[in-house]
Amino acid sequence: MAFQPFDDRDGFIWINGKMLPWREAKIHVLSHGLHYASSVFEGERMYDGTIFKSLEHSKRLIRSAEILGMQVPLTPDQIEEIKYEVMEANGLKDGYVRPVAWRGGEQMGVSARKTKTHVAVAGWHWGTYYPEEKQVNGLRLKTAPWRRPAPDTAPTQSKAAGLYMICTMSKHAIEDEGYDDALMLDYRGYIAEASAANFFAVKDGVLLTPTPDCFLNGITRQTVMALAKDMGIKVEERHLKPEELSQFQEIFLTGTAAEITAVGEIDGQRFTVGPVTKRLKEAYQALVRQKPKKLVKAG
Repeated sequence: MAFQPFDDRDGFIWINGKMLPWREAKIHVLSHGLHYASSVFEGERMYDGTIFKSLEHSKRLIRSAEILGMQVPLTPDQIEEIKYEVMEANGLKDGYVRPVAWRGGEQMGVSARKTKTHVAVAGWHWGTYYPEEKQVNGLRLKTAPWRRPAPDTAPTQSKAAGLYMICTMSKHAIEDEGYDDALMLDYRGYIAEASAANFFAVKDGVLLTPTPDCFLNGITRQTVMALAKDMGIKVEERHLKPEELSQFQEIFLTGTAAEITAVGEIDGQRFTVGPVTKRLKEAYQALVRQKPKKLVKAG
């Protein structure tokens, strides 16, 4: 499929109360969010007409904004309705959903008390985040040149746009060397996550994952941990050191876009796409396509 720019497509995007033709959904160049990173967003997937963990994502969008001192002018239930309206307008039953909230151009400067919080929701078809061939032998990772910041230096529990700047820089750096993604350490030197996905490892049948005390506790991450416990797999959440990598038999990444993707190599060390990864991947794919018994309201 030929590359398709995101600012030049057919379809519709909901923005500030209006369903606009895709190419007309624009913001002013002097929007505060563009200059000062006062923006939060969500990434969600729709499977067979149902957005997986949709309400949790809507609530997290509002919570992320509140952490930045922004007030989203919508309730979770209103966001839910808008997301489904957008997907229907674009004729999508399977696809990716992107709600985003940002401070507008009512005021320019570090102080932004006079700005309004603007909201948009877009949706488009999106297949696998990583190339299909990587699902067989796993991703090749290399340790990133940038680290996840301490929680007292950045709003690490918000899905804030500004926190992804070092992710892009790290991913570009390792892609230049032929790798698929970056392994990001935290400010202390512990393993944190990949550029946009959470980290899991298997050691002697135990599922290990870093403590999310300075990075986002992903919704997919929480889902996979719950699946593992239901399957009788012991889950251990703790700080993981890079020097422990040689002790792990399997490694995989999780995220809404990444879903569950195996890792085959990190900094030259090889890992197998093993039975725990495969079992969890199968269980996750079954879960995301499971029809909900009833529509859950935020209350």
